Amino acid sequence: MLETYGHGGDLETAAQRFGIAREELLDFSANINPLGPPPNVTEAIIEGLSSIIHYPDPGHRRLNQLLAARLGLQPECIIVGNGAAECMALALLGLNAGTVGIAVPCFSEYGQLAVQFGAKVLTAAGTAEQGFIPALANLRRLIAASDAVFLGSPNNPTGTVYSLGILHELVELAEEHGTYLIMDEAFIDFIPPEERITLLPELHRYPHLILIHSMTKFYAIPGLRLGYAAAHPETAAKLRGKQVTWSVNALALLAGEACLGGGLEDYEQRTRELIKRQREWLVTQLSTPELGLRIWPSAANFLLLRLPETWTASEFQQSMGRRGIMIRSCAMYEGLTPQDIRVAVRSAEDNIRLVHTMREVLGERGIQA
Repeated sequence: MLETYGHGGDLETAAQRFGIAREELLDFSANINPLGPPPNVTEAIIEGLSSIIHYPDPGHRRLNQLLAARLGLQPECIIVGNGAAECMALALLGLNAGTVGIAVPCFSEYGQLAVQFGAKVLTAAGTAEQGFIPALANLRRLIAASDAVFLGSPNNPTGTVYSLGILHELVELAEEHGTYLIMDEAFIDFIPPEERITLLPELHRYPHLILIHSMTKFYAIPGLRLGYAAAHPETAAKLRGKQVTWSVNALALLAGEACLGGGLEDYEQRTRELIKRQREWLVTQLSTPELGLRIWPSAANFLLLRLPETWTASEFQQSMGRRGIMIRSCAMYEGLTPQDIRVAVRSAEDNIRLVHTMREVLGERGIQA
């Protein structure tokens, strides 16, 4: 298993395991924009290197203002964090959540953070036939029994999205019970704005709603760690009160300001068009009956696949890794099986190599691919 630290994108472990240099590995285990960072972001970091002799702004004021303008919110509604993961941690700490509900399968950090901070964890699982979205009755019970509930939309690793009707019912129920609904929207930027299903326009109505976003995936800067949460001002203040001073470094702030400073409309549109086109191509190529794969629809820049029973995710990951391609095993996710894997959507050239290699590996066990 390559997920030594519980996540994909661990190039160091893969390089050691397979004896392949980091730069020669093709990483389909992390879901990052294949276009790479926008040029102006790289330029901003290079030009701003001299700023490392100063402390970063502990209030993240310039980036906060840009985010507020982009989202149509007041600055006091926004918490800038060291990646979306820090925002999740701040939510649990700021809300003092003793019982945390989680809709599974999901991003592993929800449960890991809850356990780390001493909370009791409850889960509601969705079935494959439901697209891994738990039954509404089970979600209602989860909200009633929890201090805070995590939902991912688009969900990781399934790529599924909750309908607006379900979101409205759940957020209303959360307000009724005094339960905080924490919506992880880390991958929502890959969806065209006019197609997004989100409660962001109604955030002011729900004091118990928190939306968490990542800037590292869409803008391809995961090494800098940058994300944010949006919430009612009183709720946001609770999260901000638990944040370590200077947790977001100066270069990350510069990158975020460059991402939101204007002029990236073409980059953003090209990204969404590329992901949609390549995701559809991958589904078509991997859906041929002879491969024996099951593929779930996804709104994000990754796909959840179920291997034939002749393979386990761990075995397949090792075989792909020896050929220089990293994939994500999903065998450890609650609600999934030992045959489940996740692959990112990358460039056309990379995706062609992925498909060719997967056919080759599947052919090792008699599948005529």
